[in-house]
Amino acid sequence: MLGPLDTLIKALKRLPGVGEKTATRYAFYILNAGSDDVQSLIESIKAVKAELKLCSVCFHLTDVDPCEICSNSRRDSTRLCVVETPLDVLTIEKSGIFRGLYHVLHGVLVPLEAIGPDDIRLPELVERVKKGGVEEVILALNPTVEGESTAGFIRDQLKGTGVTVSRIAYGIPVGSSLEYTDPLTLGRALENRIKL
Repeated sequence: MLGPLDTLIKALKRLPGVGEKTATRYAFYILNAGSDDVQSLIESIKAVKAELKLCSVCFHLTDVDPCEICSNSRRDSTRLCVVETPLDVLTIEKSGIFRGLYHVLHGVLVPLEAIGPDDIRLPELVERVKKGGVEEVILALNPTVEGESTAGFIRDQLKGTGVTVSRIAYGIPVGSSLEYTDPLTLGRALENRIKL
């Protein structure tokens, strides 16, 4: 294959979820795109790397500090949603339902990999809650072993603060069938049932 094209395909394959075929399609798109489109893509990548930083309050990605969410006076500052990654913030924001603030941990506890509380933004979360003003901490962590243990750790750390610690419900996705639901998800759905 041609050297520069092969190098581009290899670089694109390092992106998550991009295999050989997709990387090749992307590379040919770039090859055939106009110079302005390619330059715009290059500038966008450079800007993301140069201009984005972590918000000093919630640790979400931002180009202003504090971020637009933290500095929005119309948000409910008594509700704090704890998530693993900035991508989780974007996902929740797309729903348009949650109007509180966030705290991004940038990971979860993974003892087998020596990732402890000080390796993610847990101390900052505890300090933020202890400063006051937060009435509820909503844990929106992934339903993995690590997510569950991190949720339990946070609950224990916030005992005695007077803050309600809750978690998002897990269950069966809308439009799916019980027949194809795994036992863990079905169990969570039964545990988190609501009265009608």
